[in-house]
Amino acid sequence: MPSTVLLREQLSRAGIRDVGAVTPVSGGLAAIAAIVDRTDAPPVFVKTFAEAVDGDVFIAEAAGLAALREIGGLTTPDVVVAGHEVLVLSLLHPRPPDEDFWERFAHALAHLHTSTTHPRFGWHRDTWLGRRRQVNTWSGDGFAFFAEHRLLRWLSEPRVEAALGPADRAALQRLCTRLPELLPDRPACLTHGDLWAQNVLATADGQAAVIDPAVSYMWAEVDLAHLWTTAPPPESRRFFDVYAELTGLDPGWPARMPIIQLRQHLAVLAQFDDDWGAAETIRATLAPFRARA
Repeated sequence: MPSTVLLREQLSRAGIRDVGAVTPVSGGLAAIAAIVDRTDAPPVFVKTFAEAVDGDVFIAEAAGLAALREIGGLTTPDVVVAGHEVLVLSLLHPRPPDEDFWERFAHALAHLHTSTTHPRFGWHRDTWLGRRRQVNTWSGDGFAFFAEHRLLRWLSEPRVEAALGPADRAALQRLCTRLPELLPDRPACLTHGDLWAQNVLATADGQAAVIDPAVSYMWAEVDLAHLWTTAPPPESRRFFDVYAELTGLDPGWPARMPIIQLRQHLAVLAQFDDDWGAAETIRATLAPFRARA
């Protein structure tokens, strides 16, 4: 079924029938998305999946947007409809290509991370990375939580099993046992959880707004690593300096980013036939943890 036809059907079942033009948009990796004109209301952003997902992906996403806005003070789109089949949001705009935008976003993200510290890691429900569940069972130990629910959790996925051999898997296990010496012991805070540049958009007046969260209380550097390692645009250079200054990051923080970003590379590897180099990057990061012959 063509994506525009599917979206029209989903919208109709959700009670939105004043649908005009449906313009597909690209950028996301897991869902079908479009901008939809309405005859009786402003245009909206709509997304669904080509095949049904066994879970409440869009309901969890809407709750995550609300948490980021209400608890952390980030700007997010308004939720028009959040159901099992479709998510409808108020329409955002492309980012302006300037450094001031990213500097303002650095302040907003630093506020999210420094104002929402929490005694435990996790969330009151599981969330989703694309079409895969992100397990958020509460834990008081950030290293154990990250190892079990953000790294080792992916080893049972068929695509990961096919791509990573026994030596790779053993190296990941070895890395997990060494996390307390590799990463600083930091508190949990509310995190977006899927914060690459494609998920940073703008309001009509040019303020940063975020979409597609996979929220949990986790290390702040989970968000930072995703932005740092996924080809951030040139105008975002000041973002990292400002964020580091506002949050008191030590000068060695960039060296930690590949280890923390393993969780995202594993998630990509688990879900897509074209992993965009994720398997190769995972092996390179794991190289120092391979057993010596």
